Amino acid sequence: MRKLKRILVPVSGLQMRPSGAIRKAAQLARKAGCEIELFHAIATPVAVELSYAPSHRIEKVKAATRSASLATLERLAVPLRRLGLKVSTAAIWDYPPYEAIIRRAVATKAALIVTQSHDRHRAAGLLGYTDWALLRLSPMPVLLVKSPRLYRRPTILAAVDPEHPEAKSSALDRRILENAAGFSRALSGSLRVVHAYIPEPHLPPPGVNLTNIFPVSALRAAERQARAVFESDLVKRTVPSARRHLVAGSPPAVIASVARKTRSAVVVLGSVSRSGLKRLFIGNTAERVLDDLRCDVLVVKPAKFQTKVPRTRRGMQFLPVTIPWGA
Repeated sequence: MRKLKRILVPVSGLQMRPSGAIRKAAQLARKAGCEIELFHAIATPVAVELSYAPSHRIEKVKAATRSASLATLERLAVPLRRLGLKVSTAAIWDYPPYEAIIRRAVATKAALIVTQSHDRHRAAGLLGYTDWALLRLSPMPVLLVKSPRLYRRPTILAAVDPEHPEAKSSALDRRILENAAGFSRALSGSLRVVHAYIPEPHLPPPGVNLTNIFPVSALRAAERQARAVFESDLVKRTVPSARRHLVAGSPPAVIASVARKTRSAVVVLGSVSRSGLKRLFIGNTAERVLDDLRCDVLVVKPAKFQTKVPRTRRGMQFLPVTIPWGA
């Protein structure tokens, strides 16, 4: 992981108490000696009628809302500054929130976004959630905070996919391991690595003995092949053999299971394709593994990943007001 210089922490609800994301960002900032920015995207729609009001009235509304937002951010920043941290605050009219966050991170050259996880996703493919959209579209690593507990010599679990058909998959695995190792060093933790391989195109349901379906020789051959690509020079140099986990099974189930058994505090995943994390989890959606994991999740992108989020801010969002019939 390259040296952290700035961490961006989105603050969505303007809560009065520090969230787990703020507290963990502060913990990382103290270890890395970097700056923090508390950022709020003012994305609340206003009545379209206001767009026809005199410009000074619009500016007055914008300034008052921004001032109130900054005041709340400053209250959250005070206890962090008392710890000796350098903390800035920013509130900007922009929408949707995930685009505003990415635009701000790019503009300020943030090396990491630390965001609080929202409610469990109710249905696959609903990408409007701010956290899920950030994981798909952010060019810089995103730490999705799911557990409120601070890190104490945490186990960091890197989930690699060396059998990925794309030629540059090994480069992404390298970035996954580098980021995982960086987190482990910064937090005085331990590093583990997991690779889930599938011996056949379709595995039976959980609980079904594989040897009752596939010949033992075929299973062993599949394991040898998976181990050959898993235990690359990079993995051997980074992680001792006792902390490598090669498991046959569906990647979401395997990753969640290993994370629970090792009591991992952070799982580090990679995103390659245009559809974000979906390629990593064969036959499943990324929403499933994100929901199954109770620990924090760090998502990294390939070095040359280009976000589709436009650089220009959208400003204030106007929505028409419907007047009930007969009112």
